[in-house]
Amino acid sequence: MTERRAPGDHFSTVSAGYAAFRPRYPRHLFEFVASVAQRRRRAWDCGAGSGQATVDLAEWFDETVGSDVSAEQIARAPAHPRVRWLVARAEAAPLAPASIDVIVVAQALHWFDHARFYDEVRRVAAPGTTIAAWTCAAPTMTGDVGEAVRRLAFETLGTYWPPERRYVDEEYRTIPFPFERIATPSFQLEDHWTLAQVVGYIRTWSATTRYIDVHGVDPVDAVERELRSFWADPDSPRQIVWPLLLLAGRVARDSEGSVHGDRLHRR
Repeated sequence: MTERRAPGDHFSTVSAGYAAFRPRYPRHLFEFVASVAQRRRRAWDCGAGSGQATVDLAEWFDETVGSDVSAEQIARAPAHPRVRWLVARAEAAPLAPASIDVIVVAQALHWFDHARFYDEVRRVAAPGTTIAAWTCAAPTMTGDVGEAVRRLAFETLGTYWPPERRYVDEEYRTIPFPFERIATPSFQLEDHWTLAQVVGYIRTWSATTRYIDVHGVDPVDAVERELRSFWADPDSPRQIVWPLLLLAGRVARDSEGSVHGDRLHRR
């Protein structure tokens, strides 16, 4: 029987792997987010997972709140003197009105109920709050390794990606983002990983989890055997690159502090 998970929770069952194998983001990404903030009192990393972005974000703010719908993910987040961890849905965060200066959504915006989340954004935003959301496109590697990873992602697992994942494939061009845009520079993630790191990472994909739920078989086992056949030294790292797709905007409020746009839903 498949474990019941909260809506939008695709990663509780792989929380250990998520904490171990998800890549960290480049420092200059957080430098950019901090540079467009009007104040640096309090940041909110929404959909924080096990804190891949939260701890780096905390370097730039007096206090950072990291929240995720998954208690298992939050349980694996590291302790930090300026980070407060919360288990909460993105659309209903236990945060005070007008209390947040910067809102960050790292690799998670496509999972949210956008209309309700943006109501929540407007509720918690202080005047002039910045919101920044990013995701990583599919990773690329060279040679036979890259081809094997590509086949797994787009052929074996092609129909097992949740429907919201289409926003990532469309490079966030079509995802709702109803804010005054801030121009953003280009970023990419780059690392050098061993065979074990690549295999651990692809086991954290939402489509891998769904495939296992349906078939009771781990599709990564066959790919791992294939990779071993042409990865001469499995402990020798190979380059892996993810294009990073970034949106940034300003949450508009009028002079009395109320929000522009549709009236907030009352809970």
